[in-house]
Amino acid sequence: MSPGVVDYLFRQLVSGRPAEDVQWEREGISLAAQPEGAELARRLAETDIDALTPTELFHYVRAAQRLASWAEDLRQAAVGRYCHAGTNAPRPGGQSI
Repeated sequence: MSPGVVDYLFRQLVSGRPAEDVQWEREGISLAAQPEGAELARRLAETDIDALTPTELFHYVRAAQRLASWAEDLRQAAVGRYCHAGTNAPRPGGQSI
């Protein structure tokens, strides 16, 4: 664990609060509930993963996996459209497929 995480966990323990950071629940949508797209990508890119607790890191990884899967679906749809876009177009020289 990074020194920042150890410090955070120690302060939580001394103050009698749970080790997990639950303040994010009051501040907005969690990574687990964030829909796939540009906002999720931005939040993942701006996260300091060295400062995450093990549970937060788990949710970070899951969100990154969901984003990657979503992006792969977009890529496959675009490739499919690209591959089938020219099937009805006339070929050079006046020949059709």
